[in-house]
Amino acid sequence: MKTHKYLSLLLALLLSASCSEDFFNVPTTKSLTADDARKAAEADPSKVALFVDATYNMLVQTDWNDSYEDAFGYMAILHATDMMTEDIVMATLYVFDSDYLHDNREWTYHRTEVTWQHFYTVISNINNALSIIPTESTSNDMRAVRGQALALRAFSYFYLIQLYQHVYPVTESGDRPGVPLYYASNEEKKSITGRASVGKILAQIEEDLTAAIDNLKDWTRASKNQIDYAVANGLLARYYLLTGQWDKAAGAAQEARKGYSVMPATGIFDGFMDINNTEWMWGFDHNAETTTLLESFFSHMSNLADGYAGLNYAPRLIDRRLYESIPDSDARKQWFQTNPYSITPAITPAKDATAWQWPYANLKFGHTGDFTMDYLYMRASEMVLIEAEALAHQNKGAEAATVLKELLSQRDPGWNAASVSIDEVWRQRRIELWGEGFAMFDLKRLNKGIDRNYGGSNHYVSAKLTIPAGDKRWIYRIPQSEIQENPDIPEADNNK
Repeated sequence: MKTHKYLSLLLALLLSASCSEDFFNVPTTKSLTADDARKAAEADPSKVALFVDATYNMLVQTDWNDSYEDAFGYMAILHATDMMTEDIVMATLYVFDSDYLHDNREWTYHRTEVTWQHFYTVISNINNALSIIPTESTSNDMRAVRGQALALRAFSYFYLIQLYQHVYPVTESGDRPGVPLYYASNEEKKSITGRASVGKILAQIEEDLTAAIDNLKDWTRASKNQIDYAVANGLLARYYLLTGQWDKAAGAAQEARKGYSVMPATGIFDGFMDINNTEWMWGFDHNAETTTLLESFFSHMSNLADGYAGLNYAPRLIDRRLYESIPDSDARKQWFQTNPYSITPAITPAKDATAWQWPYANLKFGHTGDFTMDYLYMRASEMVLIEAEALAHQNKGAEAATVLKELLSQRDPGWNAASVSIDEVWRQRRIELWGEGFAMFDLKRLNKGIDRNYGGSNHYVSAKLTIPAGDKRWIYRIPQSEIQENPDIPEADNNK
């Protein structure tokens, strides 16, 4: 495994943030030992929490090479995967076009490199944090830091295993080669530096999330930037949906959204850019210091902002067939133009933004003018959809419809289906969560492909692809840097 550049940064943050309080009481980072850090953490849990807080910041920062316009952390990864699906259209080809064209998986390509390094940097730093936290501590604050750390590690492996391997069907994928599995130095388990099996990765995700929930149950977070008990349950609900544990998925989703409610139709036109939205469960509260400006999600996704999309370098549109499946009575149809100027955006476009005028242009994502728009990671509507889908998988269509009505009563008041199928819940996921980073992962776990080459398709001409479920283009190859630097993953073990 590569030595990650962010570790020294985190240590520097720890030291600088606490030098006035003699936190470590050591003169240089070279003098910092695990013992020193552990003693300091026992004395003041808030200081070890800086390890975790710095990791939250890492999720939104430009990855590895500043010359990459499509590598700005977690949201870039979500957007890259969304672009691989049928649901989003690039009006013209520009940044993220390799993802849109499914030419992004080779081991020498930067997409595989930055994705791998992003999540393994998170894991490396989290394991360093876990090695400092005394496992026997009964401090509620210390347990909360441990819970957040475990949840972030599970979160990282959740994405890695889906991006670098086929998990479907779970009953047959357990022995497939997955990704390396690393533990903290104070954990009894031995790290697997080669390709741990899919089964081992999935088991570790579940173990970490259930432990995280136990550690977070009596803690109140300071901000929505942090993972708390509800968010950890939401992550577990996603995991159970992936692994087909339907009862557990429904239960975790119910638990996660306690205290949250689906936003009314009037709220869905706020630009999806403010963490204070009552439905948001987890996200990142951007400010002038954390924004990555043009190298950011809203720059590439918002046709209303003066970024890459809005300035017409590559406007983002909705797939025509998906758009036409939305009833006129559904408020979400107003997220998208049909013809130039047929809909006046709820948020005034930036002065130089013109892409919002395209037919089928998305108006869902807004702008602030200074690119301090907040990032959305989880919200209550997703939890409703997880519960409804879990019920539908159990042939409980009527119960699924009752749950789904919690969402659709706030989107399409006339909707009153007596029963819903798995595919209907999936269609509602495609509409409700459009552009939020779920589409490709849904395709993979539901064993579906894409067909952009239908009559009347509005996809870019060279992107009118048909790619079946299970195709090798749905998984990345392990990056060349890892193959070269990790002797336990020879080139012959790479994805073909």
